[in-house]
Amino acid sequence: MLLIQRQICQVGIILHIHQQHFKIDQLLVHQQIELLEVLTGFETNNKYEIKNSLGQRVYFAAEDNDFCTRNCCGPARPFTMKILDNMGREVMTLSRPLRCSSCCCPCCLQEIEIQAPPGIPVGYVSQTWHPCLPKFTIQNEKREDVLKISGPCIVCSCCSDVDFEIKSLDEQAVVGKISKHWSGFIREAFTDSDNFGIQFPLDLDVKMKAVMMGACFLIVSLFLLILVIDG
Repeated sequence: MLLIQRQICQVGIILHIHQQHFKIDQLLVHQQIELLEVLTGFETNNKYEIKNSLGQRVYFAAEDNDFCTRNCCGPARPFTMKILDNMGREVMTLSRPLRCSSCCCPCCLQEIEIQAPPGIPVGYVSQTWHPCLPKFTIQNEKREDVLKISGPCIVCSCCSDVDFEIKSLDEQAVVGKISKHWSGFIREAFTDSDNFGIQFPLDLDVKMKAVMMGACFLIVSLFLLILVIDG
């Protein structure tokens, strides 16, 4: 009986995800400022609002991690990110294991798994080794390459946005982008709160749209790591 109820719940979540993503070609990811983190300097679990192009909240994302991992590993920490809908149901789970972030260790680069609904993998985002550029590969649930992501050589930009282009497998066509939005000097200098935007084709498979969200959160975490190193 419990198994049947769980299956019905999963079907409902899948339909909800399909309805939410079917007519969406842009998402905005807004990180919430944690007052405790600002005052004490201790890293807290990150929380995000995910909105559509009209500014309506469609999801809420919450990091699930422990105090020691957050404050010992910092932005390089592994995490589980739970994506909740407006009814508080967990519709997606993002899982990032502990990996190396250095180009000197190409055998253990960054990766994130996207499950939608939780427990059912729909895709992966894997960092691709490159000596200068931040590059990633979007994969489906079968680990087949679908798209590429390429960022700029210098990802720190004052007073302007930073774009990571979503490209076809041959990298000849740009089909979307993940952008880190400039949010003002005070906010950029004294907090690690970020705003990101995701743009993708309207007719992109809904599973891949979910994977794009995972790619955004992986880039968010790596972008913070680069800021810490450069700072």
